[in-house]
Amino acid sequence: MSVEAITIVLVLFTFLIYTAIGWWSRVRDTSSFYVAGQNVPTVANGAAIAADWMSAASFISMAGLVAFLGYDGTIYLMGWTGGYVLLALLLAPYLRKFGKFTVPDFIGDRFYSNSARAVAAIATIFISLTYISGQMRGVGIVFSRYLQVDIIVGVLIGMAIVGFFSLLGGMKGVTWTQAVQYFVIIIAFLIPAIAISFQLTGNPIPQISLIGSDIVERLGQIQIDLGMNEYMEPFTNLSLLNVFMITLALMAGTAGLPHVIVRFYTVKSVRSARWSAVWAIIFIALLYLTAPAVGAFAKYNLISTIADEPLEEVQSIEWVNKWETTGLLQFNDLDGDGMINFTDGPDNEVVIDGDIIVLSTPEVANLAPFVIALVAAGGLAAALSTASGLLITMTSAVSHDIYYRIFNQEASEKQRLRVGRITLFVALLIAAYVGIRPPGFAGEVVALAFGLGAASLFPVILTGIFDKRMNKEGAIAGILTGLTFTLVTIGLILSESIFGTDGPIIENFFGINAQGVGVIGMLLNFTVGFIVSRNTQAPPIEIQQLIENVRAPEIDEEEIAATKEDK
Repeated sequence: MSVEAITIVLVLFTFLIYTAIGWWSRVRDTSSFYVAGQNVPTVANGAAIAADWMSAASFISMAGLVAFLGYDGTIYLMGWTGGYVLLALLLAPYLRKFGKFTVPDFIGDRFYSNSARAVAAIATIFISLTYISGQMRGVGIVFSRYLQVDIIVGVLIGMAIVGFFSLLGGMKGVTWTQAVQYFVIIIAFLIPAIAISFQLTGNPIPQISLIGSDIVERLGQIQIDLGMNEYMEPFTNLSLLNVFMITLALMAGTAGLPHVIVRFYTVKSVRSARWSAVWAIIFIALLYLTAPAVGAFAKYNLISTIADEPLEEVQSIEWVNKWETTGLLQFNDLDGDGMINFTDGPDNEVVIDGDIIVLSTPEVANLAPFVIALVAAGGLAAALSTASGLLITMTSAVSHDIYYRIFNQEASEKQRLRVGRITLFVALLIAAYVGIRPPGFAGEVVALAFGLGAASLFPVILTGIFDKRMNKEGAIAGILTGLTFTLVTIGLILSESIFGTDGPIIENFFGINAQGVGVIGMLLNFTVGFIVSRNTQAPPIEIQQLIENVRAPEIDEEEIAATKEDK
């Protein structure tokens, strides 16, 4: 069977499993739709968190970013992993103890204001829409290559699949689907990584191969010989300022991502939330410790295959020909010598979309067709798992936080579910559109969403837990200031790709690029919130006491039972 045929069979098989789970876990009440009934086992919830976390940006794009950015690409590894630890240790247990459905729910009740709830819901929608555009792009890329369809058609197919199990099962269906998708993702990532590691270095453990062999030195020397930057030379693609700002934006943004935070509401206790975080860190580490090796191996294989080779011979390679038809791999013989000049400069004759690096790596390495198909299935699982979580998050922001909590508190379960499903369908259509027209690579687009999370929700969640004096006026002013500044600045820097202007309106914000500007929005949020709250009335006494109770150590019934059993 051809690679495409095996891919179709494997993708259909995994999709059949996903839809079966969606049917099995279909819901009829809002608790199951929004937070899976709060009875998901900790290991399953940890796997679901990891799948939600390891989106198309992690599976498809991150190793590609590391491959092209080299040393500077480690910002994504440091920012995303460090941010998750920050979320798991600093915020998640307190939010679970507070006991609400969503982040806007927490902000609305903590700041005793429906206005604060609405502003937080709007921020959630902007973050989720930006994030989901990267996921839908990943879906379109996988389908365009392996099913030989247009990217637009691929996005629409993915939209139909994710819509099916999200509409039926809500958060319950999404959670159990994501738990299964995690194992598809990690198997699909590790198998080719192990095979290529053994192929290049004789050692099957990618992490040891990366640090214990000379593969990085060989790659660096090849790049120097071709006139490119040395692979491990720092600050060649990003300035020191941007490395710091993007890393901080990714870390703080992680702790402000509503679709990840809501995962800690799907378990039955604070203790379960903590253990879910532990399991998720273990599951995430398996991929994140492997990605740098995959990036280096992929770059080495790719350069060795096409650099300084006759263009006609390279284009006759099967995988090159098939990726070229997608438009994501292009060759331009600028000097007309019939050879491929692969450099970092203006005379570069190879245009490679960073999102194809991981997907093309098994083909470049001549691995078995089944492994190539498995990577395609893993890429789809990564994109669809996060897309489904984002859809539920946007749906809950509109139907629960705005419709039910603000406009119609008398709405029945049936009415709320109907509004939720209608909202999910509309969000699905918008997600498909932004997936067809994303403002960059999957990883870059997702980084923008993290910047928005850092600028809008993270400061208010943090001060909402640890600053009793922060009031509704400060929270609202902070969110609006941080979100508005960051949205406008990103729009100005990326105006060419977003609005089709003739070049960007501004190149950067005082040297900070679009992925890092969320840190400035975050600082503005903290500053404005602090100033406004200190010059307006303090929160009511009962709210301050509520925060004291949330921060106080607590042994719940599950912990008491476990303690007695130990004794």
